[in-house]
Amino acid sequence: MANNEAFPDIRKIPFEGPDSRNPLAFQHYNPSETIAGKSMRDHLRFSVVYWHSFRNQLADPFGTGTALRPWDDGSDSLENARNRARAAFEFFDKLGAPYYAFHDRDVAPEAATLAETNRNLDEVVKVLKEEQERTGVRLLWGTACLFAHPRYVHGAATSCNADVFSYAAAQVKKAIEVTHELGGEGYTFWGGREGYSTLLNTDMKRELDHLARFLHMAVDYKKEIGFQGQFYLEPKPKEPTKHQYDSDAAACLNFLREHHLLDHFKLNLETNHATLAGHTMQHEMEVAVAADALGSIDANMGDLLLGWDTDQFPTDLYLTTEIMLSLLKAGGFTSGGLNFDAKLRRESFDPVDLFYGHIAGMDAFARGLKIAAAIREDGRLDAFVRKRYASWDNGIGRRIELGEVGFAELEAHILEKGGASPNQSGRQEFLENLINEFI
Repeated sequence: MANNEAFPDIRKIPFEGPDSRNPLAFQHYNPSETIAGKSMRDHLRFSVVYWHSFRNQLADPFGTGTALRPWDDGSDSLENARNRARAAFEFFDKLGAPYYAFHDRDVAPEAATLAETNRNLDEVVKVLKEEQERTGVRLLWGTACLFAHPRYVHGAATSCNADVFSYAAAQVKKAIEVTHELGGEGYTFWGGREGYSTLLNTDMKRELDHLARFLHMAVDYKKEIGFQGQFYLEPKPKEPTKHQYDSDAAACLNFLREHHLLDHFKLNLETNHATLAGHTMQHEMEVAVAADALGSIDANMGDLLLGWDTDQFPTDLYLTTEIMLSLLKAGGFTSGGLNFDAKLRRESFDPVDLFYGHIAGMDAFARGLKIAAAIREDGRLDAFVRKRYASWDNGIGRRIELGEVGFAELEAHILEKGGASPNQSGRQEFLENLINEFI
């Protein structure tokens, strides 16, 4: 093998089936296998994130980074950024992931001026484009890092400083341009610092109005340059701010409706963000599906005993099954995918651990897909839910849904019947055991 490879001892990860004991092989993810009418590859649309896999040094508040990355000299030079890009695509290709995602500052270093920073990004985009053509790996979505630099201490689109708002707009303009140039299938807005730490110094209405104006400008520019990718808004409730305006799926949908943006955005949901908001990922999925606003998924999970965004690789089969049940019910992805916004544990510092983490997540979602498809084909779960709501399919229930009756008619209906019909058991334990039957 070539001496300049970042992972010289690792070949392309094969599918070897459930009996394999090879840790560098898939047991369940077989990209060509057909499940519920589509290949696994098309159902799952896996994506690797640049930030955690190739920029995260595995530091924590109590210690420096532990990651061993021989291809990265730790500098902010353009040459190092180019080398990092080639190592990343070697990883994507050997893993067999069809997509990747990045922040602008992940791939190219920030310089003293915006003009120089943009030139740095253009130079690395040349390498990204070459590597995309070489490997066939595509860009799922791009985004701008509007939270790490000190200028964004008070937020970006919600900053109290109009010049910071302007700088953020310029940065997003460039990020959308390079996403478009690279054939990205979407663009994500995550407001890492779009919120507040105290209301004592915050004009919330003004900040929300500014955020809406910022997103409308982005929509206008998207149309101006002919970018056809989907725009996503990503919910998160807190951390680093005490409250973020995009706190959960329902809050995001309410904001988009109020500011007439719902036609232009779908949601990019993340499990660890859902749990920080006090929800399950299934809850967030169902909220988005009900509004026809499910766009993409950041695939990870958190440690429920820890109160922060641990971004662990998703290995919980109940979680992946619940996600795939909702996704299959919605008809699958139309633009997004399963994007591994997940990082290795600080103790997992070897380059090969990047493969182990992603293989674990991909196999877990492959199993979740197979289990969810089997549950749907079995039909008992769907039949139970249909039967539970049967009173709404005809008679007074149907007339209520059609808007044909009011309070007076409903009063007459109950007076005539002499009372409400008896309730039936919800059978939660029965249904939980039904899911266990398949897992």
